[in-house]
Amino acid sequence: MLSDTSRPVVEATLPVVGANIGEIAKRFYSHMFAEKPELLDGLFNRGNQADGRQQQALAGSVAAFASFLVNKPGELPDHLLARISHKHVSLGLRPEQYKVVHDHLMWAIVDVLGEAVTPEVAAAWDEVYWLMANALINQERAMYAAADVDPDSVWATWRVVERIQETADVVTFVVERTDGSAASPALPGQYVSLKALMPDGVHQPRQYSLTRADDGRHRQFAVKRVHGRTTPDGEVSNLLHAAVQVGDELVLSAPFGEVVLKDTGRPVVFASAGIGITPMAGMISHLAQASATRPVTLLHADKSEEAFAVRDQVRADLAKLPGASLSTWFSAAAGLEAANQFSGAMDLSAVDLPADAEYYLCGPLGFMQAIRSALIERGVAAQDIQYEVFGPDLWQADVQ
Repeated sequence: MLSDTSRPVVEATLPVVGANIGEIAKRFYSHMFAEKPELLDGLFNRGNQADGRQQQALAGSVAAFASFLVNKPGELPDHLLARISHKHVSLGLRPEQYKVVHDHLMWAIVDVLGEAVTPEVAAAWDEVYWLMANALINQERAMYAAADVDPDSVWATWRVVERIQETADVVTFVVERTDGSAASPALPGQYVSLKALMPDGVHQPRQYSLTRADDGRHRQFAVKRVHGRTTPDGEVSNLLHAAVQVGDELVLSAPFGEVVLKDTGRPVVFASAGIGITPMAGMISHLAQASATRPVTLLHADKSEEAFAVRDQVRADLAKLPGASLSTWFSAAAGLEAANQFSGAMDLSAVDLPADAEYYLCGPLGFMQAIRSALIERGVAAQDIQYEVFGPDLWQADVQ
């Protein structure tokens, strides 16, 4: 909660800070990396930096947090903080690195707003930052402890034991620990960070959803290749597709991710598009492994049947679940509609949805926005809709 001294200052300056937060974030990252280039080695995704997504996500997060402090005193945006914390611990972020971020962010605020940043304004926004930072530090400390890791031991070396060409653009990697130790259990829907050594000697992190329930020894994840771009966006996926074979070693984090399947027994509906099938595949695999009896519905949109990644595994797992159903929409299948198979974009009016269901969404941002809006219009409570964003969260629907 903001102090009585800072709250009116933040409330008065939030419009101008909010209007300039994008430029503040841009200058913050530029200044920080000029001073601390080592942060680009294994911690920050330079692809997200290059296309501006990380700057947008930071700007949105800070503005959303400050708005919460002003408009909902005594509350915190738990969903926002959880998303950030899970990403941070999957990268081995350390508490002391928040001071580095603080110094460069406050520099950027002054650099952009100039004389408008009086000592009182600077002190108020300093308080905003540390309220957010300390909330994240506390969450992350608890998450490290729960996973029985620290920022160093969060990483482990795994060996590729199987490589599956799912589609022309998607490869599944099955890996096992090189030291023979058991894998810490992953929750259904979680991801791991992968730290790849690039040809220029810089390590780059990416997150990949686990597509199958753990068996105690192996992990499995699928990687979609980003075409036409090798540096910086798509550089890791292209490297994995081109160079990583059975017997090669990969550095992976412990599993994290806040969008996990709830064990409520209620009907569950998964709606995915493209490579967004991967966390859904992981959740469905957990349900099949547990011989779950809750009603399961999978709705998936893709370019074609051939582009539908991990489809064989998903169909096999759904077949193990009593009454489970799959409906697909293929944009390249016009005129080829059959039972539970449609052409064009996903249309929820074409299928029956179970009452009192929980929903999980993953896919391109526009797809998730459209499906979530359609569900809200049908009377589904916002709290019953969870979504997974690949990369920085530029939507933050659950903090609005």
